[in-house]
Amino acid sequence: MMEDQVLKGEQAPGSREGKPTTIAFQTLGCKVNQYDTQAMRELFLAAGYHEVPFDSPADVYLINTCTVTGTGDRKSLNAIRRCMKQNEQAHIIVCGCLSQREPEMIADMPGVCLVLGTQHRGEVVSLLSRALDEKRTVLAVEQVISRSFENLPVHTNEGHTRAVLKIQEGCNRYCTYCIIPTVRGPIRSRPVPEIRSEAETLARNGYREIVLTGIHLTSYGLDLRDGTTLTDAIDAVSAAEGIERIRLGSLEPVIITDAFVDALERYPKVCRQFHLALQSGSNPILERMRRRYTKESFLEACALLRRRFPDCAITTDVMCGFPGETEALFEETCETCRKAGFTRMHVFPYSEREGTVAATMDGCVPVPVRQARARSLIALGEMLKKDAETRMIHKKEKVLVETVQKGALVGYTDTYFRCIITDNVPGQEDLTGQMVDVEITGTDGENLIARLL
Repeated sequence: MMEDQVLKGEQAPGSREGKPTTIAFQTLGCKVNQYDTQAMRELFLAAGYHEVPFDSPADVYLINTCTVTGTGDRKSLNAIRRCMKQNEQAHIIVCGCLSQREPEMIADMPGVCLVLGTQHRGEVVSLLSRALDEKRTVLAVEQVISRSFENLPVHTNEGHTRAVLKIQEGCNRYCTYCIIPTVRGPIRSRPVPEIRSEAETLARNGYREIVLTGIHLTSYGLDLRDGTTLTDAIDAVSAAEGIERIRLGSLEPVIITDAFVDALERYPKVCRQFHLALQSGSNPILERMRRRYTKESFLEACALLRRRFPDCAITTDVMCGFPGETEALFEETCETCRKAGFTRMHVFPYSEREGTVAATMDGCVPVPVRQARARSLIALGEMLKKDAETRMIHKKEKVLVETVQKGALVGYTDTYFRCIITDNVPGQEDLTGQMVDVEITGTDGENLIARLL
């Protein structure tokens, strides 16, 4: 049963006059959230709502929240408060991980009329109507115990060439620092026929690149208990006519085996960019985190990918300041990052999450030290990125053109380098959405510069 209630002492948002007609969306956090927001956007547009920018007045605001770190919490709460400043009469819908974790706190905020967690998103339009008709705030949040994937299909994406396709939900890993298994629930995999159908729809609508995403993509298929694996999902998307690239979301290094790489080699559409979540490059910290690999096995996975996919890009997530991380262990992480030769690093300081094992651990690292270490790792990541960009100069690559900016074509290589093609070619606009051959001629410090071949 979904829990719902009327907020005491507050004017119910649904009592305001007039039927809402405009809606604005804000997404915090990961690509899974981006996908979920797009699915809800399509439901509202089909119901007759008109979308407006989030920084403008709207009748309804929908905010898809993140709670993976304290920063995610703050950004989510600030977004909710911002809505009321833009329109004091607005009806606010809050969904996602923070509202799953703190539904009552969210429901107490002014203007909020509907609180969804990480379920019932397919019912968002009818639940909003219920809140407005009954003139009360509805909480549609319950413990995530579902064992089936919530089908939220999308037909378009905000971009013009690349679309996110969610194939998996939930996580069973329970790393000691992570609240996500609590708010997202156990693993649920999307059936292969549904994946194939959505990929075909996106291809028909002009998308050329599909990003396969999930909360724990490595676990895809385990709950289906019929031998289905991630490569079956890749196979389904690869078969969609018109799809030219398949980009994989975040993977655990444990999936990088000879057998898995053998399977990937059968699919030339798979991009040569692999996101392997390192988290820490120190074995004692990895053990405390309850990660299931060592720094040595992580580096072996990177080496295997580079042997089989020459010039591939490896990107990562790294956390610093985890309980027990000494200066020496932090330096060990920095050295592991250098050896891995990442092309891009997402760095963040450890953030306590109530309800996780790590929140009760000894060896707390002071927040200023965490922040200083994060700055050091970010600087290291920038250096590694520049090194990788320099190695790209004079190489011939294929770029999927996404847009035209200031007379230049802009797109991405399959290794996920942003590329600016400066040739002043008549009719450049007609190349948007097309794959073009280029030679990398340089870098401007942020992007690769290239010429058309």
